[in-house]
Amino acid sequence: MAPRRKPKKYVLAIDHGTTAMKPAIVSTHGEVIGSEAEKTPLYLHPGGGAEQDPGEWWKAFLKATKRLINKDLVPIEDIVAVSNSSQWSGTVAVDAKGKHLMNAISWLDTRGAPYIEKAFKGLIKISGYHILAVLRWLRKTGGIPVLSGKDPIAHILYIKNEHPEVYKATHNFLEPTDYINLKLTGEFATSPTSVHLHWVTDIRDIDNVRYDQGLMKRLGVDPAKFPSMKNSTDILGTLSKNVADALGLSRDVKVVVGAPDLQSAIVGSGAVRDFEGHVYIGTSSWLICHVPFKKTDIGSQIASVPSAIPGRYFVANEQETAGACLEFLRDKVFYPDDPKRKGNKAVFKEFDRIVEKTPAGSHKIIFTPWLYGERTPVEDHTIRGGFYNLSLGAEQGQIIRAVFEGVAFNSRWLLGCVEKFIKRPFEALNIIGGGAQSDIWCQIYADVLNREIRQVHQPIQANARGAAFIAAVGLGFISFDDIPKLIRIAKTFKPNSDHRRHYDSLFEEYLKIYEQNKDMYRRLNKTSHTN
Repeated sequence: MAPRRKPKKYVLAIDHGTTAMKPAIVSTHGEVIGSEAEKTPLYLHPGGGAEQDPGEWWKAFLKATKRLINKDLVPIEDIVAVSNSSQWSGTVAVDAKGKHLMNAISWLDTRGAPYIEKAFKGLIKISGYHILAVLRWLRKTGGIPVLSGKDPIAHILYIKNEHPEVYKATHNFLEPTDYINLKLTGEFATSPTSVHLHWVTDIRDIDNVRYDQGLMKRLGVDPAKFPSMKNSTDILGTLSKNVADALGLSRDVKVVVGAPDLQSAIVGSGAVRDFEGHVYIGTSSWLICHVPFKKTDIGSQIASVPSAIPGRYFVANEQETAGACLEFLRDKVFYPDDPKRKGNKAVFKEFDRIVEKTPAGSHKIIFTPWLYGERTPVEDHTIRGGFYNLSLGAEQGQIIRAVFEGVAFNSRWLLGCVEKFIKRPFEALNIIGGGAQSDIWCQIYADVLNREIRQVHQPIQANARGAAFIAAVGLGFISFDDIPKLIRIAKTFKPNSDHRRHYDSLFEEYLKIYEQNKDMYRRLNKTSHTN
């Protein structure tokens, strides 16, 4: 059956990443008409601090959106909704008037780690946690706060202990997605999927996710400081008059609750049916699918958590650095003093051309992409990246290709854990994100993972497309079942059998690098949560 179609309308879909605010105009059937971007700074501090200024987020949103609207790509009256998708696992403390009280704490921040460790201190432990705490949290939430301190609940405990005046003045602690929604509408709210990494919600009944007062009490946080929950597809309200007038939009435009980036990207990748997976390569990376059950594998830090699709679970995981490794190579290794190339995305096209000419296996040079610790398939904030098996004969192309391959090796490690979790192999994986624009990286992924890789059309727009689809469902233009039919696949990459022996052998060594060096990393980095 063809997707149900009303007259075509459009959504202002916001892709709010760590490095930029990227609004797009997307049709209710997933066609990306146009987009803009405005950079947002990230401020790193000693001791594991990583912050952003919410005021800079908002200025970037207004600036980029005005440019986009002024292009006159569609009739203004046909833009019927706004749907936001922001970076996940961040924390914004706001007062009762919606004013932020300090910088937002980023998903990269680890300063709350000591307070999480204190909260779960005990004699009998599993993977660093008291056994009773593990059982209590897993049964209700499906997971437990990570000891690295990168979850929002750790951010809140950090604020409570280090900035008590801010904690006291806070009306609500909001995820970035929910903060932008507050700015759009004046409404304080969250969704089960947005708030989940606070690890204070009971998700056993996926149709009735609720805050758990016992878990909040155990962590010592005030339940009154958490916003009410709505579904991702619910209408939060209408665009505030001031925002509508500033952007030149109708005051009748609806604002949909939406979801963070991970959850919007799942929808935007087209992998909305159970056990259909996708890989995302951006600053970080993940490999995800929906599942019809609640389950947790604490050993590999994988769990079923609430999806943006109401009443559904998805498999949550993330590797911390992927495209960030190429940025590191460009800006810190090759071109730190070259103003024309440092920070220039065109350099990634140069990297593609070089890698295409470099034989698979990079002359057996192995790169580990753990430049900011790791979440999955191991939760270890002390591990670090590196090049292995370098020699004086190493060439530039081999070093660059080793980075492409190293990120893929980590995804293969994660692939094995996810497939074990769902008890079946993936036949194919859709690929999205900025890294998916690289044909050679897509081919490397196909070769390393030994899976067919399907490059989604406009892969960098998956978050915005997903945000638009969520709004379109909420407004009744489509159903989630329609989405696979609306996704275009640009190219399909099949595994190259000639590369199998190279990658199988190197992957075995890749896993040994972690096992044989994890204790060394812990000794070197145990005194600080700085990544």
